[in-house]
Amino acid sequence: MSTHIHPSAVVSPRAEIGPGSYVGPYCIVGDEVRLGERVRLESHCVVDGRTFVGDDTHVYPFVSIGLAPQDLKYRGEPAETRVGRRNQIREFVTIHRGTEGGGMLTQTGDGCLIMAQAHIAHDCILGDRVIMANAATLAGHVHIADGANVGAYSGVHQFCRVGREAYVGGYSVVVKDALPFALTVGNHAKCYGLNVEGMRRRKYPKETIDALHHAFRLLLASKLNTTQALEAVRAEIRDSPEVEELIRFIETSGRGVVK
Repeated sequence: MSTHIHPSAVVSPRAEIGPGSYVGPYCIVGDEVRLGERVRLESHCVVDGRTFVGDDTHVYPFVSIGLAPQDLKYRGEPAETRVGRRNQIREFVTIHRGTEGGGMLTQTGDGCLIMAQAHIAHDCILGDRVIMANAATLAGHVHIADGANVGAYSGVHQFCRVGREAYVGGYSVVVKDALPFALTVGNHAKCYGLNVEGMRRRKYPKETIDALHHAFRLLLASKLNTTQALEAVRAEIRDSPEVEELIRFIETSGRGVVK
């Protein structure tokens, strides 16, 4: 597989460009950048810092990956940015490197779709198959679990988590942890229960959907406080890994959860 670098691109001789990759017009690729196989950078992309971009990732025009974070505490420490495989990173997306205070790493998983103008700040960790719609914004230290969807123009506060298969609606402001498998919408965001349609589209079995639906009713619609609701969930729902995951997510929350 041949590698093509456009004559107008500025690529450091120290950068590693994988076989089959394409670096388009007016791109800039820094000294410590490593591109995997068949990575495609369209025009005017900037990739810098200690950055790795995984195989078959497609980066569209005017994207910036691996530059210094927007954090006044950053002092030039050699933090990293890692982008997984088979990602689509659309126009004007910004992904900033990590910081010493946050683990020195910003990372996306595999198969993510990051739509135009989205922002992934320092020390964010994304799982696999995450979708961030247009202009969705993650503050620093946000963790997004596998299969989650963050809607257009939404903002997630620093140190928050978004659970697996969660759906955050457009224009939402999330200042606590967004529950897995749930619909979380609004400013400030509220949880509206199980994302039933999303679960069906992902072909979860009916018994799993019914168990989660019952768990969310106890958590959100009963007159029980969170501790009492979790006790009721444990007593009434057995042998559901997804319900156990929901319980663990709530019990390990540092900021509290959106209810």
